[in-house]
Amino acid sequence: MAGAIAAIVEAKGQTVGADLRRGRGACSNVSGRFESERRQSFDDGWTEPEDPAPLRTEVRNEPARSIITRNDSPDISFEQSINPYRGCEHGCIYCYARPSHAYLGHSSGLDFETKLYAKENAAVLLEAELANPRYEPRTIALGSNTDPYQPIEREKRITRQILEVLAAARHPVGIVTKSALVTRDIDILAPMAKAGLVKVAISITTLDRQLARAMEPRATTPAKRLEAMRQLADAGIPVAAMVAPIVPALNDHEIEGILSAVKAAGATEAGYVLLRLPLEIKDLFREWLATAYPGRADRVISLMQSMHGGRDYSAEFGTRQRGSGPYAQQIATRFRLALSRHGLNERRMPLTPELFKRPVPVGGQLPLF
Repeated sequence: MAGAIAAIVEAKGQTVGADLRRGRGACSNVSGRFESERRQSFDDGWTEPEDPAPLRTEVRNEPARSIITRNDSPDISFEQSINPYRGCEHGCIYCYARPSHAYLGHSSGLDFETKLYAKENAAVLLEAELANPRYEPRTIALGSNTDPYQPIEREKRITRQILEVLAAARHPVGIVTKSALVTRDIDILAPMAKAGLVKVAISITTLDRQLARAMEPRATTPAKRLEAMRQLADAGIPVAAMVAPIVPALNDHEIEGILSAVKAAGATEAGYVLLRLPLEIKDLFREWLATAYPGRADRVISLMQSMHGGRDYSAEFGTRQRGSGPYAQQIATRFRLALSRHGLNERRMPLTPELFKRPVPVGGQLPLF
């Protein structure tokens, strides 16, 4: 393929040919913001360029030192979380976790989707942390950053191992995913739900399969996510819907339709988050818009900026996830009215930490009573 290398940027470059990134979300692989160098391949005319290979997913083991992450953010509903994986093969172009890959020396673009890290010692670490006498049980959010049921979970089964530890310790957990793979673990989740120890939130961005394929190329289809909701609800597991992200002029017209569909599928709660464009995401998303929906690109960005004081993104607590101004208020009102119409959020089931049974560490002393 003559001149191909001139159009393709490799590990730390920029635009990647469409044929090589088929099934991926990002269009480029710009160097991480902490890198001092940027490298780009080009055809210097001296050698015959080779046809570059399509991008493939690489999974590396990450021996984690701790597994429970704490936060004190006032607009996040949980205090601690677990992420079994770094990076996410789903490839959602809007994913707010993308910038975290820069801390590993990777790009927030295609590296985030193709260079994955699995915390294979997660369950062992979790059991040890729960066994610590100073540990105080509070609901753990599973999958707050990257999806705990992304495709590599089928083989790695790290999320399932974590759930086995939590179930044995009778520890409350909230799961967020956009994968139907969560139904694999109904045998663990159903008994936990009966004890008030688990909720599952399924992320529904759109009901339009074509839009979903463009925004979330390797995630479960919308129809299969709704079917997963039905299976969870039928098993007695409380199910919520996370309508996220809402993107003006792209999927915001679907708010009412999505809430109607998730109610029919058995959801009892629902929430939403507006598109967030911090750090590298603002450029990645713009690039994707110009490629996938060029006719709407200016309108989408204009409306987003109108909800963030004229900027791409405002990081202030209280507004970063909901925005401000007339358009943001309109979205909030529509969502609230649709919730009321479908009887969602009328009763919220709190998870209980009162049943917690501290694990006994290997070689540790059993409790006297």
